[in-house]
Amino acid sequence: MRIVFMGAPEFAVPTLRAIFRDGHAVLAVYTRSPKPGGRRGLEIKKTPVHEAAELLRIPVLTPATLKSEAERDVFRSHAPDVVVVVAYGLLLPTQILEAPRGGCLNLHASLLPRWRGAAPIQRAIIAGDVDTGVDLMQMKERLDTGPVGLREVVPIQPEDTAGAVTRRLAEIAAKLTVRGLNAMEHGSLEFREQSSFGVCYAHKIGKDEAEIDWTRGAVEIRNHIHGLSPRPGSFSNLSIGGRLERIKILRAEVTGANGTPGTILDDEMTVACGDGAIRIIEGQRAGRAAMPGPDIVRGEQALLGATFMRAGKSSSPLQVQFQDPS
Repeated sequence: MRIVFMGAPEFAVPTLRAIFRDGHAVLAVYTRSPKPGGRRGLEIKKTPVHEAAELLRIPVLTPATLKSEAERDVFRSHAPDVVVVVAYGLLLPTQILEAPRGGCLNLHASLLPRWRGAAPIQRAIIAGDVDTGVDLMQMKERLDTGPVGLREVVPIQPEDTAGAVTRRLAEIAAKLTVRGLNAMEHGSLEFREQSSFGVCYAHKIGKDEAEIDWTRGAVEIRNHIHGLSPRPGSFSNLSIGGRLERIKILRAEVTGANGTPGTILDDEMTVACGDGAIRIIEGQRAGRAAMPGPDIVRGEQALLGATFMRAGKSSSPLQVQFQDPS
């Protein structure tokens, strides 16, 4: 089939490669424009999809918008049978959606209609969902509302972070796309409208959500930590050597210990919550690499019994507003 691919992050790369390996003609790849990056912001960074397309020698286009008639003419000139969209990041105008004979297919990392929107994997973990998955859907004008053709359900384990689930779903999305394209080519891909029940939106993760509220239960805090790991990373503040330092927490497990919320209970980096406690498996001090939880307090015996706190406040438990995922 003649295909135009649209995507940007690492999540989309396995799907692009799978389509190419399966023998389809990938006419062009649309992705986001290169941006300044690197530690000092001096490097011009291409998206992972851009880099993958260049390795496959596929033409790459990076328009800032698809709303202009000139860009639509360029798109139509490809004459694709179908467009495959994976985390592209730009809305597609009606003229683009209706141009390909087979329409535009989108790989969405949730079980629709639950978690439409920008951050479905993170929101599913934060909310404590027991499973997630990938849907291959036909795109419509309204966000993530199109009929679903194929679905793969994937359980979410207590130890799963957003990073781990994203990698798992990326590989599943690639296989699902190849199945869907082959079925479409043979006229056997059928779509079913989404249910009108259970609709909720996966709003983009805000920076104001990253700070941990230790007054909440241990399971909820673990889900919060894992849903934001590795990026942007949940955090809390701790006084180390008389200086308040932000500690990023990347992985945790629930334990049965108890204590004043936010208090470090032992040298295994067990921290009391409003109900139960968590043990920090992996964390990161400011300016350092990620390290095992116990290493955060190793050599800092004065930290035992210390309490995570807000910047500019004494060792009082945190009071943080947590955005409702729905």
